[in-house]
Amino acid sequence: MAKRAANPAAARAAAGDKPTLRGRFLTFEGVDGCGKTTQARLLGERLREAGLPVLETREPGGTEIGRQLRAVLLSADNAALAPLTELLLFLADRVQHLRETIRPALARGEVVLCDRFHDATVAYQQYGRGLELASLQPFISAQILAPPPDATFWLDLDVQRAAIRRAGRQRPEQQVLLEELAGAGIPASVIAARSQAQAEAVSETRLDAAETAFHERVRAGYAAIQAAEPGRVLRIDAGGAPQATHERIWQALTERYDVV
Repeated sequence: MAKRAANPAAARAAAGDKPTLRGRFLTFEGVDGCGKTTQARLLGERLREAGLPVLETREPGGTEIGRQLRAVLLSADNAALAPLTELLLFLADRVQHLRETIRPALARGEVVLCDRFHDATVAYQQYGRGLELASLQPFISAQILAPPPDATFWLDLDVQRAAIRRAGRQRPEQQVLLEELAGAGIPASVIAARSQAQAEAVSETRLDAAETAFHERVRAGYAAIQAAEPGRVLRIDAGGAPQATHERIWQALTERYDVV
């Protein structure tokens, strides 16, 4: 009599192989202009090609209520929005997002790809705005961080290059020009000033138009988060072409999880 084949999943577990990617929560973080949205889309497409169920979502705006909150949070008309008001609106979006979108998808075994999550709150509101989050930590821990991401891709990009990319979102010819200036050895201070002017001219959000020092603090915040949690937060060099960045993400992901 032929010997019955072992259960593949059980065999992998017995051999200590990588865990499955199904039901995992993956987030994408970084300064504005680093390419998070593009990378989440590219990874989602590749995972679907591999036969995995995928949910792509974002913060703020991953629910209908969240989309209304996003309009308030990112509107350039709301420059007077107080930092604490901003923080509380982001947290409100997250509560609704987890309840309505993220937790149900994970329970169905889907791979959830989220463009920003709690790390953005720490990087932007704590480091960028200078808010003290300690007084809110009990609420954040109990209500917002359940579940925490299984892995986070921090797309690290210098603030000058990020400003160039933001300037090119609606006017690609300006991005090409600024990239050429950088390649020609023009001083960083000159490029930064021109990049900031272009970003403000075409900005769609309040955060896009923030001063360079703010974005530098945000980037430093992400570096601190990654240093504190290197097992979860994976630094990805986002300075190259989108496909090259995607391949770095794919390599980091497949070293950790079984995507079959």
